[in-house]
Amino acid sequence: MVFPAIRLTDTATSSKKVLTKKKQYRMYVCGITPYDATHLGHAATYLSFDLIHRLLLASGAKVNYVQNITDIDEPLLERANRDGVKWDELAADQIELFRKDMTALQVIPPTSYVGAIESIPLVTQAIDIMSSNKSTYEVDKDLYFSVNHDGKFGSLSHLTQSEMLELFSQRGGDPTLSGKRDPLDCLIWMQQRPNEPGWSSTHGSGRPGWHIECTAIAMEFLKPDSAEEELIDIQGGGSDLIFPHHEMCAAQARAISGKELATHYVHAGMIGLDGEKMSKSKGNLVFVSSLLASGIDPFAIRWALMSDHYKSERMWNNELLDQAAIEVEQLNNVMKSQTVAPTDQLAISIIEFLSDDLDTSSVVKAINKWVNASLNGETGGDYQQISAVLKNLLGFSI
Repeated sequence: MVFPAIRLTDTATSSKKVLTKKKQYRMYVCGITPYDATHLGHAATYLSFDLIHRLLLASGAKVNYVQNITDIDEPLLERANRDGVKWDELAADQIELFRKDMTALQVIPPTSYVGAIESIPLVTQAIDIMSSNKSTYEVDKDLYFSVNHDGKFGSLSHLTQSEMLELFSQRGGDPTLSGKRDPLDCLIWMQQRPNEPGWSSTHGSGRPGWHIECTAIAMEFLKPDSAEEELIDIQGGGSDLIFPHHEMCAAQARAISGKELATHYVHAGMIGLDGEKMSKSKGNLVFVSSLLASGIDPFAIRWALMSDHYKSERMWNNELLDQAAIEVEQLNNVMKSQTVAPTDQLAISIIEFLSDDLDTSSVVKAINKWVNASLNGETGGDYQQISAVLKNLLGFSI
């Protein structure tokens, strides 16, 4: 089957861009900070990139897919201290739960999961390069990256200075810290604090900042091709990572290599609950493990999340999940019968819709229409063909 060119919305250009056809792609998606269970926001993001992963594989390409795990960070230490548990044991438990949730949701594992702790030597090497080109400086022995060193800083998020400052403050930044050259400069190496873990390095005993962790991991584990203009093909995550995280990652990559980090910056929309933003502070997170424990079909969760476009800021409610469960049960019944309506056009449509910026809502509608036709007695379809398409592209199996 001929696969059309894949188009994905690139955040930097705010437009759909064709993903150049290649034999191998490099994709980096930011992973979890393992201090809490996998919620639907996580699931929506990793499902989106699972669909891209599956589409690239089905087209015949290889994919080097890397996902980090921030297994040392402030939220993890704070949660461990609050609950009176060891931070590394908490991280290990939550990582295991996350992987179980992803397995249940039929998310294909990345080529490499890479932890922040194991990447510390890579971070140190990256900081050495940045220090040699004068893009770092000290504040009370901590090391900071100077965003003004990068002439393209801000080209990904397209935010105003005031918008950047507000988000930086909300998302782990320290814009008011005395001694910084610019309020937006970000921490890349934190000296060890009392009663906190630290790792030895040429910059003293401490731990890496969040942004440099991802930059260093992507540049090492995705093995950029020196002949290409960009280091990797896709840098992805939730839309809450656009600024400051991905903006900082891109700026640091340019400081280290002189090249753009990614050809495509792809971001999934946030998930709300019953009309409100879903967040830990509101206490309204819906956890995947809880849904699974209640007996919900894992594919019904995938189906419900696919009912709207991955980039949209969307709401979750029980009615959405209930409807998804009904539709998935009908799909199961049709596939079990193995007597199905014509499938050629459906297979083509699924591939075309997914290739057009993951238009999953159109995929869901097309499959529901085909299911209804099958239930109404239409025949002539190739069960094996559609079974393979549903399994390989959407992660569905009976």
